[in-house]
Amino acid sequence: MPAVTVENPLTLPRVTAPADAVARPVLTVTTAPSGFEGEGFPVRRAFAGINYRHLDPFIMMDQMGEVEYAPGEPKGTPWHPHRGFETVTYIIDGIFDHQDSQGGGGTITNGDTQWMTAGSGLLHIEAPPESLVVSGGLFHGLQLWVNLPARDKMMAPRYQDIRGGNVQLLTSPDGGALLRVIAGELDGHAGPGITHTPITMVHATLAPGAELTLPWREDFNGLAYVLAGRGAVGAERRPVHMGQTAVFGAGSSLTVRADERQDAHTPDLEVVLLGGQPIREPMAHYGPFVMNTREELQQAFEDFQKGRLGTVPAVHGMSEGGL
Repeated sequence: MPAVTVENPLTLPRVTAPADAVARPVLTVTTAPSGFEGEGFPVRRAFAGINYRHLDPFIMMDQMGEVEYAPGEPKGTPWHPHRGFETVTYIIDGIFDHQDSQGGGGTITNGDTQWMTAGSGLLHIEAPPESLVVSGGLFHGLQLWVNLPARDKMMAPRYQDIRGGNVQLLTSPDGGALLRVIAGELDGHAGPGITHTPITMVHATLAPGAELTLPWREDFNGLAYVLAGRGAVGAERRPVHMGQTAVFGAGSSLTVRADERQDAHTPDLEVVLLGGQPIREPMAHYGPFVMNTREELQQAFEDFQKGRLGTVPAVHGMSEGGL
């Protein structure tokens, strides 16, 4: 159950696409393969197999969990470098600690988002707090990578801690959907996240049978990833279920619908809606670095190896697993 909810969605501002909006067709639906990240926590690779021209400015997204850890099981990632992009970590359930080589970071929990602009580079670690390792418990979240245009790739790193209580909450005309606008804007309602690349990020919960048609910027791409539940996307009602990503084509609105019946453990359809203005620049991506050219990638690795991206605090040890 997402942490950020309201008792009566009809008390919220309502959004819907205008009658003359052009419905975006569904170009493809892909299924995320499962794997493990860091020290062994389960992930689904949401954008695997999708052509980058449909993703730009997004690079990748992992669904972390949903997993119920036993005591001693919670895992994170070891120290690792980043340069040239932004990482967006959204915790739906559970708790995660972040720390970097410049002294930044913090703790995010139920409904919080940490927006880290790696920019010119830093070292970074993500791990469950000791209390969660000891007790075990539910963990579920997302990590999204957003590209930076060439002019911003070497900017100074920065953090935004977006608390769950600060997201913009909206609903559909009949109250059947709860929308959490984390970044960007939707129908004139802005979320708290400040972005270098214009994007919109929304977590929507649709009650069984609810349908949602939203206005969507025509200069943005359109993606819908299903965190939980079953439903359909587009005016053509293309079936989707947990772990699938729908890629929308051109238009000025997109539609998502929840099936009348959901699984017993999933009362609603949970979906993340993403849109962004494509950067349309060459991209050279390898491991933790996202640059424009191969030469810039080589420089990033050299800078990392020579300690120019920072050093790990003395109480920790560097692990090659972060690469």
